[in-house]
Amino acid sequence: MLSAFLHGYLLSFGLILPLGPQNVFVFSQGATPPQLRRAWPVVLTAALADTALILVAVLGVSAVVLTVPWVKIVLGVFGVCFLLYIGWVTWRSEVHEDDATKLAQQWPARRQIIFALSVSLLNPHAILDTIGVIGTSSLAYANGERIAFTAACILNSWAWFFMLALAGKLIGSIGSVRRWLNRVSAIIIWISAVYLVYNLVRSA
Repeated sequence: MLSAFLHGYLLSFGLILPLGPQNVFVFSQGATPPQLRRAWPVVLTAALADTALILVAVLGVSAVVLTVPWVKIVLGVFGVCFLLYIGWVTWRSEVHEDDATKLAQQWPARRQIIFALSVSLLNPHAILDTIGVIGTSSLAYANGERIAFTAACILNSWAWFFMLALAGKLIGSIGSVRRWLNRVSAIIIWISAVYLVYNLVRSA
């Protein structure tokens, strides 16, 4: 069960680490307000949205596999290919400081929540990450191990968004760290792809 928890945490960490629109927005809202608590609506909204996507991914993919067993192999191959691809894209991604500058505005709570929902639930990459990678990877586990894997993914999302807002408050700029985070994320994603291959071979 511990290995399932660690796998879920590291996999979700690798997926969430790149500073895309969602992360940049949380970071910038943490950096902009005079008090960190002003960024809480964004943090809570992003964390809850990720929790919903993870639960839908794990439960939905599991339900499909129970109905059509061979789908597990197809989804597994797709998950490996997708992990390799997003690792490559993440490694090669460029840093654009203007992205954060445009988002770094002190918005009222209602506008923060609406925008956080849009970059969380309407983000194709987030949906593909959860359904195509987390949902597929959860197939390697059953019962308690799958619960541990899912809980780790959710825990990572909550911890990440709170720490991201705090980092925004402390650092105030992402230009010097964004490329480094993308490199680390790509390596973790590629390691996850290898681990997914191992689980597919073991369960075959």
